[in-house]
Amino acid sequence: MGNAKTDLYHMGTVERRFAEMIWEQEPIGSGELVKLAEDRLEWKKSTTYTVLRKLCDRGIFQNEGSIVTSILNREQYYGRQSKQFVSETFSGSLPRFIAAFAGEEKLTKKEIASLKALVEKYEKEE
Repeated sequence: MGNAKTDLYHMGTVERRFAEMIWEQEPIGSGELVKLAEDRLEWKKSTTYTVLRKLCDRGIFQNEGSIVTSILNREQYYGRQSKQFVSETFSGSLPRFIAAFAGEEKLTKKEIASLKALVEKYEKEE
């Protein structure tokens, strides 16, 4: 069982499908979102509003004036989720994460070049 901080950037499969629908359609009226969730997920109105409220409480979406928009866009959400994973699993060590990843799966030349370019970018910024 995770703590509140851990759960903040974790979504189950169904929640993630719902979030993806919002990111694809935003801004979207809450009534239209209810219809979309009914069509795609076979949800009742109450289920849609319950899950939406949960994701709003986590600071991922907002429902202002019956218009649903994201507070965190898709890239920001997955970026924060990734940072949380590295922090919790590898004590915040990105090199340890990359070593574990590369140990299981050989990096391509393109991936290695991308990592080198990323490191060089951050070296220049310091």
